[in-house]
Amino acid sequence: MHALIAALVAVAQPATPPIGDAGNAPAAGSPWQHAQLAPAELRVHDPSTIVREGDSFYFFATGRGIGIYHAAPHDSAPDPATFERIGRVFSRDTLPRWITEVAEDQTGHFWAPDITKAPDGRWRVYYSVSSFGKNTSAIALASSPTLDPSAAEWRDDGIVIRSTEASDFNAIDPAIVETEGPEGTESWMVFGSWWTGIQLVQLDPETGMRLAPDAEPIRLASNQGEPAWNNAIEAADIYERSAEDGRWYYLFVNWGLCCKGAESTYEIRVGRSRHITGPYLDRAGKPLTENGGTPLLASEPPFIGPGHPSVLDTADARLLGLHFYDARHEGRPRFALIPLAFDHEGWPTLHTDN
Repeated sequence: MHALIAALVAVAQPATPPIGDAGNAPAAGSPWQHAQLAPAELRVHDPSTIVREGDSFYFFATGRGIGIYHAAPHDSAPDPATFERIGRVFSRDTLPRWITEVAEDQTGHFWAPDITKAPDGRWRVYYSVSSFGKNTSAIALASSPTLDPSAAEWRDDGIVIRSTEASDFNAIDPAIVETEGPEGTESWMVFGSWWTGIQLVQLDPETGMRLAPDAEPIRLASNQGEPAWNNAIEAADIYERSAEDGRWYYLFVNWGLCCKGAESTYEIRVGRSRHITGPYLDRAGKPLTENGGTPLLASEPPFIGPGHPSVLDTADARLLGLHFYDARHEGRPRFALIPLAFDHEGWPTLHTDN
């Protein structure tokens, strides 16, 4: 997730060949056989959850001022081929003034946003303010009454959580989860990158800020102790699913390195829990806090380093949204939707024959 898209030099490329062309065809049974891709020229890194307002679908992504992307619906789901970047949350003139207090070199290149809708109808975008490789970071909030670019009015609502050099976590990569608790709707934010791994805090649904600002974050996942991975875990999301055997929460995480184009090593792993606060176990029963995580999707050239997943439920399908680096186009980051299912044991799968 540490997204430095500016480091990926824009080079004119020919149109992307269809996935099935010679030299680009996925192996038999590969999830990429069923992937729907955004246009090759549309650079997307760290896509948020996809949301719908009216007849339009939107997501947000890493970029100058936070990139806003739009697509018209295709049946009940977006058609990735029609996604386009339509603007940004913050312009040069509306950047929050406090960002250089968090990271001295900040100029408005914000990472890994996520979006949710508040009880009062406002849209809330949570985003990361940081410097590459450091945990002097903050997750902040911006909100607008609408996503329609002709009427959106984005407001800086300030910092939600902050980490410093003294912290054992990194306050970036937010993902918002809403669930029904014993006293009504609960709002949670899963986040974290490297250091001690993936964290969870509870939010106040009415304000969007932390419910208990002084409470210690709950650690959900880590890969500490795995030398080959060097603590590289980030870009988490939680998906809630009701099944015949009860309610499950699925924690998706990324292991590996992003932001290296075709040399990236991102892969998506997953664990599950009966409770949003954990403990999360992988398919073998290993806790995700102890380096557990069942592999779900890894590199398969030319589709490199899949990451930053989120789940979109529609009337007709369940889809996993993510970015990957396209080795056919010098490793540029692209957006994809892949059909997601659950097998007979209740584990997520991207293979449609399960």
